[in-house]
Amino acid sequence: MTTATTEETKNVPQDIKEPVKEVVEPAVEANNKQENEKKPVATAEKDEKESAPAEPPAPKFSVKKQNFEKDVVYLYQFSRTPVIASMSPYCLKVETWLRLVGLKYENIDHKMKYRSKKGQLPFVELNGEEIADSTLIIKELGQKFGKDIDAGLSQEQRNISHAMISMIENKFVWVITWWKTKTPENVIKGYKLNLQHALGTWVPNPLLNFFFKYSYSRRGLKKVKSQGIGVHKPEDILEFGQNDLKVLSEFLGDKLYFFGNEPTTLDVVVFANLAQLYFLEKEVECQLRDYFVDNFENLVEHTNRIKERCFPEWEDMCKNLDLNSHLPKPPPVEEKPKEDVNKKATEKEASKEAEEKDDGKKEGEKEPEDK
Repeated sequence: MTTATTEETKNVPQDIKEPVKEVVEPAVEANNKQENEKKPVATAEKDEKESAPAEPPAPKFSVKKQNFEKDVVYLYQFSRTPVIASMSPYCLKVETWLRLVGLKYENIDHKMKYRSKKGQLPFVELNGEEIADSTLIIKELGQKFGKDIDAGLSQEQRNISHAMISMIENKFVWVITWWKTKTPENVIKGYKLNLQHALGTWVPNPLLNFFFKYSYSRRGLKKVKSQGIGVHKPEDILEFGQNDLKVLSEFLGDKLYFFGNEPTTLDVVVFANLAQLYFLEKEVECQLRDYFVDNFENLVEHTNRIKERCFPEWEDMCKNLDLNSHLPKPPPVEEKPKEDVNKKATEKEASKEAEEKDDGKKEGEKEPEDK
């Protein structure tokens, strides 16, 4: 730029050159100075960007569901069946309690792929932390959200509740487990179990049922033997269950719930276990179920009372195998009415014929002029 300006001033008279030089050279120097000043600033900005610390990555939690919502309980349990919300009394216990106390929760349809760190179902995740074991889940969630349905019980009543729950979960539940593992085919028929849906697999159900009967029976019988109840005679095991039902029926009496007009944890545990018998398909043989239904009307009414209070949509939920029937559903998308293809074709042909008639009429009008 300086060179071009100098050459242009060669042919200019001397008296004019000096003023031009005085005007041009300061301008060029100012321009060069401005350009030199810009360079360090740009370099500084670039260096600043390069040296700026990168944004810290989003925290990763040691749970299955990373994109969780705050204070929402995520429940991992077994799939629905067409006759019962869950064929596990422990899973049904937790979900019944969640509904009873009104906590916001969501079932995770994990196709039975996940277990807790303790190897159990159910387990829940809350704010990036896992809680396993049904008793601990209810205890910790109750403390976290201030939901103690046993708050109105006296110490004596709490002691009775504890003893009853121990009887059910350490004795009665094993009677039912023994029956299930002894006759796994009745589990499939009685709960109308669809293993293909539950596992989310394409393997045919007959093949899945075969492996289920073998593995479920083998592992289950090993458990009931190690627990102790499996070493007894079938008639003795049946009597253990019948005696527990008598105790529960006598204690309930004519009350709505075991401790009055409002349900407590004992009511939840009793419902979750008796539901395993009561909602079995009627044609499936089960002596303990028949004894329960035929002799203890108050327990039958209690089971239905809890079901209607906590699961008012029970039938539809089981029919559709909907794990989250309690959550609001998005509005249905309105489908555009399909066009009648035949009608459209007929209208098109009629329109074409009308056009041909109009063209013929116009040609007929022009003929006399041509002649």
